[in-house]
Amino acid sequence: MRKALLSTPKKFGLLTFVIVCILTACSKKDEKAHCIMPAGTTLEEGDIVLRKGTGLTSRAVRIADGGSDFSHCGIIVDSCGRKMVVHAVPDEPDFEGDVDRVKMERPEDFFSTIRASKGCVLRYQDRETAEKSARLAYGIYKRGTLFDDDYNDSDTTKMYCSQLVAHVYQKCGIDITNGIRHDAILPGVKFSHVIYPSDFLRCRRLKRIVTFQDAQ
Repeated sequence: MRKALLSTPKKFGLLTFVIVCILTACSKKDEKAHCIMPAGTTLEEGDIVLRKGTGLTSRAVRIADGGSDFSHCGIIVDSCGRKMVVHAVPDEPDFEGDVDRVKMERPEDFFSTIRASKGCVLRYQDRETAEKSARLAYGIYKRGTLFDDDYNDSDTTKMYCSQLVAHVYQKCGIDITNGIRHDAILPGVKFSHVIYPSDFLRCRRLKRIVTFQDAQ
């Protein structure tokens, strides 16, 4: 997958886009962070969690995806008896010097208002397949897999969010994308053969368990 070279007009367009996104995101900084996922929500291994982000990357994804409600996704795994989210994400370091990678965190952090304004939980009905997919995702996290800035789903040595989720289910023989891929186009940048988080909403094998958003 290749990034197109940026001409001067395209560079200007991309810079304008970035400035607008930064300015519109500033209002989030002063809010008290809280989890938007409803209390009592039950998560199971293999559940796919989607969120509408609050940052620049999220806005870029949603624009490329035609105004989708969701820009990022992860998968629920079991870690020592606790449900956690494994997801591939850029620009969310856990410590100074941290690299962009596949990480694992609490659902409460994944759905914090620092990073989310809307969320959704999807569930694959066959529990054995879902749990096996979750274990594969946990293994990808444990290997320290890096984030794929090229969004190349033919290379699994690095991964982006929806690629990771689709990949672990595909390894179990299930295509939850229905074979759909997209060309993602932003000012001066183009990626090919991309999976969007919203593609999982179209899979009939996935049941929507709950959708929620920030009430503030």
